[in-house]
Amino acid sequence: MSFEGNGRPFQARRAKFLQAIGEGATAVLPSAPVALRSGDVEFIYRQDSDFYYLTGFEEPEAIALFSPGHPDGDFVMFVRARDKERETWTGRRAGVEGALIEYGAVKAYVTDEFEKVLPRYLEKSERIYYPIGRNEKLDERVLKLVQWSSAMRPRIGSGPYAIVDPREFLHEARLRKEPAELELMRHAAAISAEAHRAAMRKARGGMKEWQIEAEVNFAFRSRGASGPSYPSIVASGPNGAILHHIENRREMRAGELLLIDAGCEYDFYASDVTRTFPVGAKFTNLQRELYSIVLEAQRKGIERALPGARFDDPHDAALRVLVDGMREVGLVKGSAEEVIEQGSYRRFYMHRTSHWLGMDVHDVGLYRVKGESRTLEPGMVLTVEPGLYINEDCEEAPDHLRGIGIRIEDDVLITEGGQEIITSATPKQITDVEALTTG
Repeated sequence: MSFEGNGRPFQARRAKFLQAIGEGATAVLPSAPVALRSGDVEFIYRQDSDFYYLTGFEEPEAIALFSPGHPDGDFVMFVRARDKERETWTGRRAGVEGALIEYGAVKAYVTDEFEKVLPRYLEKSERIYYPIGRNEKLDERVLKLVQWSSAMRPRIGSGPYAIVDPREFLHEARLRKEPAELELMRHAAAISAEAHRAAMRKARGGMKEWQIEAEVNFAFRSRGASGPSYPSIVASGPNGAILHHIENRREMRAGELLLIDAGCEYDFYASDVTRTFPVGAKFTNLQRELYSIVLEAQRKGIERALPGARFDDPHDAALRVLVDGMREVGLVKGSAEEVIEQGSYRRFYMHRTSHWLGMDVHDVGLYRVKGESRTLEPGMVLTVEPGLYINEDCEEAPDHLRGIGIRIEDDVLITEGGQEIITSATPKQITDVEALTTG
Protein backbone atom coordinates (compact mmCIF):
# COMPACT_ATOMS: atom_id res chain seq x y z
CA MET A 1 0.00 0.00 0.00
CA SER A 2 1.33 3.43 -0.88
CA PHE A 3 0.99 6.41 1.44
CA GLU A 4 -1.90 7.52 -0.75
CA GLY A 5 -3.29 3.97 -0.55
CA ASN A 6 -6.87 3.28 -1.62
CA GLY A 7 -7.37 6.96 -2.50
CA ARG A 8 -7.18 8.13 1.11
CA PRO A 9 -5.04 11.27 1.35
CA PHE A 10 -2.74 10.46 4.25
CA GLN A 11 -0.24 13.01 2.95
CA ALA A 12 -2.90 15.76 2.86
CA ARG A 13 -4.01 14.86 6.38
CA ARG A 14 -0.47 15.11 7.64
CA ALA A 15 -0.06 18.51 5.99
CA LYS A 16 -3.17 19.77 7.80
CA PHE A 17 -1.97 18.33 11.08
CA LEU A 18 1.45 19.93 10.72
CA GLN A 19 -0.22 23.25 10.00
CA ALA A 20 -2.48 22.86 13.03
CA ILE A 21 0.32 22.25 15.53
CA GLY A 22 2.47 24.98 13.98
CA GLU A 23 6.20 25.64 13.99
CA GLY A 24 8.05 25.32 17.24
CA ALA A 25 6.21 22.13 18.07
CA THR A 26 6.79 18.40 17.93
CA ALA A 27 4.04 15.80 18.00
CA VAL A 28 4.59 12.16 18.93
CA LEU A 29 1.92 9.54 18.23
CA PRO A 30 2.28 5.89 19.26
CA SER A 31 0.80 2.88 17.52
CA ALA A 32 -1.62 0.71 19.47
CA PRO A 33 0.13 -1.72 21.82
CA VAL A 34 -0.18 -5.46 21.31
CA ALA A 35 -2.63 -6.99 23.81
CA LEU A 36 -2.55 -10.51 25.21
CA ARG A 37 -5.75 -12.54 25.10
CA SER A 38 -4.52 -15.34 27.35
CA GLY A 39 -1.17 -17.02 27.97
CA ASP A 40 1.01 -16.14 25.02
CA VAL A 41 -1.91 -15.75 22.59
CA GLU A 42 -2.47 -12.21 21.37
CA PHE A 43 -5.68 -10.53 20.31
CA ILE A 44 -5.89 -9.88 16.57
CA TYR A 45 -4.01 -6.63 16.15
CA ARG A 46 -5.88 -3.49 15.18
CA GLN A 47 -4.01 -0.23 14.72
CA ASP A 48 -4.81 2.87 16.77
CA SER A 49 -7.28 4.96 14.76
CA ASP A 50 -5.46 8.29 15.19
CA PHE A 51 -2.15 6.71 14.20
CA TYR A 52 -3.65 5.05 11.15
CA TYR A 53 -5.55 8.21 10.15
CA LEU A 54 -2.27 10.09 9.66
CA THR A 55 0.05 7.29 8.51
CA GLY A 56 -1.90 4.42 6.96
CA PHE A 57 0.53 2.16 8.81
CA GLU A 58 -0.94 -1.04 10.31
CA GLU A 59 2.00 -2.60 12.16
CA PRO A 60 2.56 -2.51 15.95
CA GLU A 61 5.59 -1.13 17.82
CA ALA A 62 5.71 2.01 15.69
CA ILE A 63 5.93 5.71 16.52
CA ALA A 64 5.18 8.69 14.28
CA LEU A 65 6.87 12.05 14.88
CA PHE A 66 5.75 15.35 13.35
CA SER A 67 7.69 18.61 13.56
CA PRO A 68 6.82 21.46 11.14
CA GLY A 69 9.87 22.96 9.45
CA HIS A 70 12.44 20.85 11.29
CA PRO A 71 15.66 20.48 9.26
CA ASP A 72 15.79 16.74 9.95
CA GLY A 73 12.34 16.18 8.47
CA ASP A 74 8.77 17.05 9.43
CA PHE A 75 7.44 13.47 9.32
CA VAL A 76 9.54 10.74 10.88
CA MET A 77 8.61 7.11 11.51
CA PHE A 78 10.09 4.62 13.94
CA VAL A 79 9.25 1.05 12.97
CA ARG A 80 10.26 -2.53 13.64
CA ALA A 81 13.40 -3.67 11.86
CA ARG A 82 13.13 -6.26 9.13
CA ASP A 83 13.76 -9.71 10.60
CA LYS A 84 13.57 -12.73 8.32
CA GLU A 85 13.23 -15.19 11.17
CA ARG A 86 10.41 -13.28 12.88
CA GLU A 87 8.71 -12.58 9.56
CA THR A 88 8.51 -16.32 8.95
CA TRP A 89 6.26 -16.53 12.02
CA THR A 90 4.26 -13.30 11.89
CA GLY A 91 4.46 -11.95 8.34
CA ARG A 92 6.42 -9.39 6.37
CA ARG A 93 7.36 -6.09 7.97
CA ALA A 94 7.66 -2.80 6.14
CA GLY A 95 10.91 -1.93 7.89
CA VAL A 96 12.73 1.38 7.55
CA GLU A 97 12.82 1.22 3.77
CA GLY A 98 9.10 0.55 3.58
CA ALA A 99 8.35 3.44 5.91
CA LEU A 100 10.19 5.75 3.50
CA ILE A 101 8.99 4.36 0.19
CA GLU A 102 5.53 3.00 0.94
CA TYR A 103 4.35 5.37 3.67
CA GLY A 104 5.97 8.67 2.77
CA ALA A 105 8.18 9.25 5.82
CA VAL A 106 10.87 11.88 5.30
CA LYS A 107 13.15 10.03 7.72
CA ALA A 108 12.76 6.57 9.25
CA TYR A 109 14.51 4.66 12.01
CA VAL A 110 14.05 1.42 13.87
CA THR A 111 11.95 1.87 17.01
CA ASP A 112 14.91 1.25 19.31
CA GLU A 113 16.45 4.53 18.08
CA PHE A 114 13.53 6.66 19.27
CA GLU A 115 15.16 7.84 22.49
CA LYS A 116 18.32 8.79 20.63
CA VAL A 117 16.52 10.81 17.93
CA LEU A 118 13.73 12.54 19.90
CA PRO A 119 16.03 14.95 21.86
CA ARG A 120 17.11 16.56 18.56
CA TYR A 121 13.49 17.57 18.06
CA LEU A 122 12.73 18.49 21.65
CA GLU A 123 15.55 21.02 21.90
CA LYS A 124 13.98 23.04 19.06
CA SER A 125 10.38 22.73 20.27
CA GLU A 126 8.40 24.88 22.68
CA ARG A 127 5.40 22.54 22.73
CA ILE A 128 5.16 18.78 22.73
CA TYR A 129 1.97 17.20 21.46
CA TYR A 130 1.57 13.76 22.98
CA PRO A 131 -1.52 11.69 24.00
CA ILE A 132 -0.68 10.67 27.54
CA GLY A 133 -2.45 7.50 28.61
CA ARG A 134 -2.58 5.71 25.27
CA ASN A 135 0.63 3.73 25.76
CA GLU A 136 1.93 3.49 29.32
CA LYS A 137 5.36 2.15 28.39
CA LEU A 138 5.97 4.95 25.91
CA ASP A 139 4.52 7.52 28.33
CA GLU A 140 7.39 6.88 30.72
CA ARG A 141 10.01 7.19 27.99
CA VAL A 142 8.59 10.36 26.48
CA LEU A 143 8.01 12.13 29.80
CA LYS A 144 11.55 11.34 30.91
CA LEU A 145 12.98 12.88 27.73
CA VAL A 146 10.68 15.92 27.96
CA GLN A 147 11.68 16.44 31.58
CA TRP A 148 15.35 16.36 30.63
CA SER A 149 14.83 18.79 27.74
CA SER A 150 12.80 21.15 29.92
CA ALA A 151 15.55 21.17 32.50
CA MET A 152 18.02 22.23 29.79
CA ARG A 153 15.82 25.14 28.63
CA PRO A 154 17.37 27.76 30.99
CA ARG A 155 20.85 26.82 29.76
CA ILE A 156 20.35 26.64 26.00
CA GLY A 157 17.42 29.07 25.63
CA SER A 158 15.11 26.62 23.94
CA GLY A 159 13.18 23.49 24.72
CA PRO A 160 9.65 22.47 25.65
CA TYR A 161 7.57 24.25 28.26
CA ALA A 162 4.22 22.54 27.64
CA ILE A 163 2.76 19.13 26.82
CA VAL A 164 -0.45 19.35 24.79
CA ASP A 165 -2.89 16.62 23.78
CA PRO A 166 -2.92 16.38 19.94
CA ARG A 167 -6.29 14.68 19.92
CA GLU A 168 -8.07 18.05 20.01
CA PHE A 169 -6.94 18.69 16.42
CA LEU A 170 -7.12 15.10 15.22
CA HIS A 171 -10.56 14.35 16.54
CA GLU A 172 -12.13 17.47 15.10
CA ALA A 173 -10.64 16.50 11.74
CA ARG A 174 -11.89 12.93 12.03
CA LEU A 175 -15.38 14.13 12.97
CA ARG A 176 -15.88 15.59 9.49
CA LYS A 177 -15.59 12.72 7.04
CA GLU A 178 -13.85 13.02 3.68
CA PRO A 179 -15.55 11.66 0.53
CA ALA A 180 -13.25 8.63 0.44
CA GLU A 181 -14.06 7.85 4.07
CA LEU A 182 -17.77 8.04 3.36
CA GLU A 183 -17.44 5.54 0.52
CA LEU A 184 -15.84 3.08 2.92
CA MET A 185 -18.62 3.67 5.44
CA ARG A 186 -21.29 3.13 2.79
CA HIS A 187 -19.61 -0.14 1.85
CA ALA A 188 -19.53 -1.23 5.49
CA ALA A 189 -23.23 -0.36 5.75
CA ALA A 190 -24.06 -2.42 2.65
CA ILE A 191 -22.28 -5.45 4.07
CA SER A 192 -24.07 -5.04 7.40
CA ALA A 193 -27.42 -4.84 5.59
CA GLU A 194 -26.72 -8.21 3.97
CA ALA A 195 -25.87 -9.67 7.37
CA HIS A 196 -29.09 -8.45 8.98
CA ARG A 197 -31.21 -9.69 6.10
CA ALA A 198 -29.55 -13.09 6.36
CA ALA A 199 -30.30 -13.19 10.10
CA MET A 200 -33.97 -12.36 9.55
CA ARG A 201 -34.27 -15.18 7.01
CA LYS A 202 -32.35 -17.69 9.09
CA ALA A 203 -33.58 -17.24 12.67
CA ARG A 204 -36.00 -19.93 13.78
CA GLY A 205 -37.22 -21.31 17.08
CA GLY A 206 -34.89 -23.92 18.60
CA MET A 207 -31.75 -22.24 17.29
CA LYS A 208 -29.19 -20.77 19.66
CA GLU A 209 -28.29 -17.09 19.61
CA TRP A 210 -24.71 -17.99 18.74
CA GLN A 211 -25.87 -19.68 15.54
CA ILE A 212 -27.30 -16.38 14.32
CA GLU A 213 -24.15 -14.58 15.50
CA ALA A 214 -22.20 -16.99 13.29
CA GLU A 215 -24.44 -16.17 10.31
CA VAL A 216 -23.90 -12.45 10.87
CA ASN A 217 -20.13 -12.75 11.23
CA PHE A 218 -19.96 -15.04 8.19
CA ALA A 219 -21.73 -12.39 6.14
CA PHE A 220 -19.20 -9.82 7.32
CA ARG A 221 -16.07 -11.82 6.51
CA SER A 222 -17.35 -13.39 3.29
CA ARG A 223 -17.97 -9.92 1.86
CA GLY A 224 -14.52 -8.58 2.69
CA ALA A 225 -15.01 -6.91 6.06
CA SER A 226 -12.35 -7.47 8.71
CA GLY A 227 -15.10 -8.62 11.07
CA PRO A 228 -17.46 -6.98 13.56
CA SER A 229 -16.70 -3.40 14.56
CA TYR A 230 -17.84 -4.37 18.09
CA PRO A 231 -19.00 -7.65 19.69
CA SER A 232 -22.23 -8.65 17.97
CA ILE A 233 -25.32 -8.53 20.21
CA VAL A 234 -27.81 -11.30 19.45
CA ALA A 235 -30.42 -11.01 22.18
CA SER A 236 -33.59 -13.10 22.10
CA GLY A 237 -36.65 -12.76 24.30
CA PRO A 238 -35.81 -11.21 27.69
CA ASN A 239 -32.15 -10.80 26.69
CA GLY A 240 -33.28 -7.96 24.43
CA ALA A 241 -33.70 -5.80 27.53
CA ILE A 242 -29.98 -6.19 28.31
CA LEU A 243 -28.28 -3.38 26.41
CA HIS A 244 -24.92 -5.07 25.87
CA HIS A 245 -25.85 -8.76 25.88
CA ILE A 246 -22.94 -10.54 24.19
CA GLU A 247 -23.03 -14.04 25.69
CA ASN A 248 -25.33 -15.14 22.84
CA ARG A 249 -26.08 -18.57 24.33
CA ARG A 250 -29.83 -18.71 24.80
CA GLU A 251 -32.11 -20.97 22.76
CA MET A 252 -34.57 -18.86 20.79
CA ARG A 253 -38.30 -19.52 20.77
CA ALA A 254 -40.50 -19.15 17.72
CA GLY A 255 -42.41 -15.89 17.67
CA GLU A 256 -40.42 -14.05 20.34
CA LEU A 257 -38.45 -10.93 19.49
CA LEU A 258 -34.78 -11.09 18.53
CA LEU A 259 -32.68 -7.92 18.86
CA ILE A 260 -29.49 -7.89 16.77
CA ASP A 261 -27.04 -5.03 17.19
CA ALA A 262 -24.24 -5.79 14.76
CA GLY A 263 -22.12 -3.85 12.31
CA CYS A 264 -18.97 -4.66 10.41
CA GLU A 265 -15.67 -2.85 10.08
CA TYR A 266 -14.47 -2.39 6.52
CA ASP A 267 -10.98 -1.04 5.91
CA PHE A 268 -10.88 0.66 9.33
CA TYR A 269 -14.38 2.17 9.10
CA ALA A 270 -17.33 1.02 11.18
CA SER A 271 -21.03 0.54 10.69
CA ASP A 272 -23.49 0.21 13.56
CA VAL A 273 -26.95 -1.24 12.93
CA THR A 274 -29.67 -2.62 15.18
CA ARG A 275 -32.83 -4.40 14.14
CA THR A 276 -35.49 -6.20 16.19
CA PHE A 277 -37.78 -8.80 14.65
CA PRO A 278 -39.95 -11.82 15.53
CA VAL A 279 -38.24 -15.20 15.24
CA GLY A 280 -39.68 -17.02 12.21
CA ALA A 281 -43.04 -15.30 12.52
CA LYS A 282 -45.05 -12.12 12.14
CA PHE A 283 -45.30 -9.57 14.92
CA THR A 284 -47.97 -10.23 17.51
CA ASN A 285 -50.36 -7.37 18.23
CA LEU A 286 -48.41 -6.43 21.37
CA GLN A 287 -45.04 -6.67 19.62
CA ARG A 288 -46.37 -4.57 16.76
CA GLU A 289 -47.64 -1.89 19.14
CA LEU A 290 -44.35 -1.58 21.01
CA TYR A 291 -42.23 -1.86 17.87
CA SER A 292 -44.27 0.89 16.20
CA ILE A 293 -43.55 3.21 19.12
CA VAL A 294 -39.80 2.74 18.72
CA LEU A 295 -40.00 2.96 14.93
CA GLU A 296 -41.88 6.25 15.11
CA ALA A 297 -39.42 7.56 17.70
CA GLN A 298 -36.58 6.77 15.34
CA ARG A 299 -38.39 8.43 12.42
CA LYS A 300 -38.82 11.60 14.43
CA GLY A 301 -35.21 11.48 15.58
CA ILE A 302 -33.89 11.06 12.06
CA GLU A 303 -36.06 13.96 10.89
CA ARG A 304 -34.09 16.21 13.24
CA ALA A 305 -30.65 15.01 12.09
CA LEU A 306 -30.06 17.95 9.76
CA PRO A 307 -27.35 20.56 9.16
CA GLY A 308 -27.76 23.40 11.61
CA ALA A 309 -29.64 21.31 14.16
CA ARG A 310 -28.19 20.59 17.60
CA PHE A 311 -26.69 17.19 18.35
CA ASP A 312 -29.31 16.83 21.11
CA ASP A 313 -32.25 17.46 18.78
CA PRO A 314 -32.66 13.86 17.49
CA HIS A 315 -32.62 12.61 21.08
CA ASP A 316 -35.20 15.14 22.25
CA ALA A 317 -37.52 14.32 19.35
CA ALA A 318 -37.21 10.55 19.80
CA LEU A 319 -37.61 10.79 23.56
CA ARG A 320 -40.93 12.63 23.31
CA VAL A 321 -42.38 9.85 21.14
CA LEU A 322 -41.05 7.15 23.47
CA VAL A 323 -42.50 8.86 26.53
CA ASP A 324 -45.90 9.25 24.87
CA GLY A 325 -45.78 5.56 23.98
CA MET A 326 -44.80 4.56 27.51
CA ARG A 327 -47.75 6.52 28.87
CA GLU A 328 -50.16 4.85 26.43
CA VAL A 329 -49.12 1.28 27.35
CA GLY A 330 -49.03 1.95 31.10
CA LEU A 331 -45.31 2.01 31.80
CA VAL A 332 -45.22 5.54 33.25
CA LYS A 333 -47.74 7.92 34.75
CA GLY A 334 -48.14 11.67 34.53
CA SER A 335 -47.89 14.15 31.69
CA ALA A 336 -45.07 13.83 29.15
CA GLU A 337 -43.45 16.93 30.58
CA GLU A 338 -43.53 15.49 34.11
CA VAL A 339 -42.13 12.14 32.99
CA ILE A 340 -39.25 13.83 31.15
CA GLU A 341 -38.53 16.30 33.94
CA GLN A 342 -38.58 13.62 36.65
CA GLY A 343 -36.68 11.11 34.50
CA SER A 344 -39.05 8.25 35.26
CA TYR A 345 -38.74 7.10 31.64
CA ARG A 346 -35.12 6.08 32.31
CA ARG A 347 -36.29 2.79 33.79
CA PHE A 348 -37.25 1.80 30.25
CA TYR A 349 -34.95 3.98 28.11
CA MET A 350 -31.60 4.57 29.80
CA HIS A 351 -29.26 5.68 27.00
CA ARG A 352 -28.90 8.57 24.61
CA THR A 353 -30.24 8.33 21.08
CA SER A 354 -27.05 9.10 19.15
CA HIS A 355 -23.27 8.86 19.05
CA TRP A 356 -20.67 9.72 16.43
CA LEU A 357 -19.58 7.00 13.99
CA GLY A 358 -16.43 6.64 11.92
CA MET A 359 -13.18 4.76 12.39
CA ASP A 360 -14.40 3.86 15.87
CA VAL A 361 -17.93 2.70 16.52
CA HIS A 362 -18.22 5.31 19.27
CA ASP A 363 -16.23 7.77 17.26
CA VAL A 364 -14.31 10.81 18.36
CA GLY A 365 -15.47 14.42 18.48
CA LEU A 366 -16.99 16.68 21.09
CA TYR A 367 -20.73 16.46 21.73
CA ARG A 368 -20.81 19.81 23.50
CA VAL A 369 -18.89 22.99 22.66
CA LYS A 370 -18.61 25.68 25.32
CA GLY A 371 -21.27 23.89 27.30
CA GLU A 372 -23.80 23.82 24.46
CA SER A 373 -24.94 20.91 22.31
CA ARG A 374 -22.86 21.24 19.16
CA THR A 375 -24.29 22.09 15.77
CA LEU A 376 -24.53 19.30 13.19
CA GLU A 377 -22.50 19.96 10.04
CA PRO A 378 -22.10 18.27 6.64
CA GLY A 379 -19.69 15.34 6.81
CA MET A 380 -20.64 14.29 10.33
CA VAL A 381 -22.07 10.79 10.79
CA LEU A 382 -24.15 9.84 13.80
CA THR A 383 -26.39 6.98 14.83
CA VAL A 384 -30.06 7.35 15.67
CA GLU A 385 -31.06 4.45 17.95
CA PRO A 386 -34.05 4.79 20.27
CA GLY A 387 -35.10 1.76 22.28
CA LEU A 388 -37.57 0.39 24.77
CA TYR A 389 -36.37 -2.09 27.41
CA ILE A 390 -38.62 -3.83 29.91
CA ASN A 391 -36.78 -6.33 32.10
CA GLU A 392 -38.57 -9.60 32.86
CA ASP A 393 -38.31 -8.88 36.61
CA CYS A 394 -39.45 -5.25 36.38
CA GLU A 395 -42.11 -4.86 39.06
CA GLU A 396 -43.11 -1.40 37.79
CA ALA A 397 -44.28 -2.81 34.43
CA PRO A 398 -47.52 -4.68 33.70
CA ASP A 399 -46.95 -8.44 33.54
CA HIS A 400 -47.72 -8.75 29.82
CA LEU A 401 -45.00 -6.19 28.92
CA ARG A 402 -42.14 -7.74 30.85
CA GLY A 403 -39.19 -9.39 29.12
CA ILE A 404 -39.27 -7.32 25.94
CA GLY A 405 -36.45 -5.29 24.42
CA ILE A 406 -36.66 -3.33 21.16
CA ARG A 407 -34.03 -1.10 19.54
CA ILE A 408 -33.83 0.23 15.98
CA GLU A 409 -30.61 1.90 14.86
CA ASP A 410 -29.41 3.53 11.65
CA ASP A 411 -26.34 5.51 10.61
CA VAL A 412 -27.06 9.01 9.33
CA LEU A 413 -24.74 11.26 7.32
CA ILE A 414 -25.33 14.98 7.56
CA THR A 415 -25.18 16.47 4.05
CA GLU A 416 -25.28 19.97 2.60
CA GLY A 417 -28.91 19.49 1.61
CA GLY A 418 -30.09 17.43 4.55
CA GLN A 419 -29.14 13.85 5.34
CA GLU A 420 -28.39 10.41 3.97
CA ILE A 421 -29.37 7.26 5.86
CA ILE A 422 -26.44 5.09 4.81
CA THR A 423 -27.94 1.96 6.41
CA SER A 424 -31.33 2.30 4.71
CA ALA A 425 -30.92 -1.04 2.89
CA THR A 426 -31.46 -2.85 6.19
CA PRO A 427 -35.22 -3.57 6.46
CA LYS A 428 -37.14 -2.09 9.39
CA GLN A 429 -40.68 -1.44 8.18
CA ILE A 430 -43.00 -4.10 9.57
CA THR A 431 -44.11 -5.53 6.22
CA ASP A 432 -40.53 -5.69 4.92
CA VAL A 433 -39.31 -7.42 8.08
CA GLU A 434 -42.15 -9.95 8.07
CA ALA A 435 -41.48 -10.79 4.42
CA LEU A 436 -38.06 -12.05 5.51
CA THR A 437 -38.96 -13.65 8.85
CA THR A 438 -41.77 -15.71 7.33
CA GLY A 439 -40.33 -16.25 3.87
